[in-house]
Amino acid sequence: METLSPTDAIFIGGRSGVGKTSVAAEASRILARRDVRHALIEGDNLDQAYPEPWRDGIDLAERNLAAVWRNYRAIGFSRLIFTNTVSVLQLPALVSALGGEVRAFPVLLTSTDGTAAERLARREIGSALEEHVERSRTAAARLDSAADGAYRVATDGRTVEDIAREVLVAADWVP
Repeated sequence: METLSPTDAIFIGGRSGVGKTSVAAEASRILARRDVRHALIEGDNLDQAYPEPWRDGIDLAERNLAAVWRNYRAIGFSRLIFTNTVSVLQLPALVSALGGEVRAFPVLLTSTDGTAAERLARREIGSALEEHVERSRTAAARLDSAADGAYRVATDGRTVEDIAREVLVAADWVP
């Protein structure tokens, strides 16, 4: 029986507007240019439904992550970049969903309220901006107080490429 190599996973968390998706996409581009085999999964898409399954105690995101990662593993992938606002708070459940041996590297991206609000204003359309800004403020406080052990990266005034490189170097995925 063949033994699978461990899964190396970077879990990128942070408030709305901090740059999780942009940093993950840039990290993926950096790895691709170096021909490093990896997958990128945006966790918000794993349980995007109404009514929200998690409000009823249904762990649909973890179930879907397990199913998707099983498919990646079946074709030889062992590195994962995963983004979700609270991923750094849900490491045990996410690591369990990946199965097998997992070397997890949690990253908490941070920003000031002003920076997050400015970024959200550039991407949000319609009537939900204020709701998103307030939810981002609340999440930042929760994440800051509870994400012990996460590698913290301030994003204010920095390029996405610089932040992505820092994350990949800190995770020991690139020199």
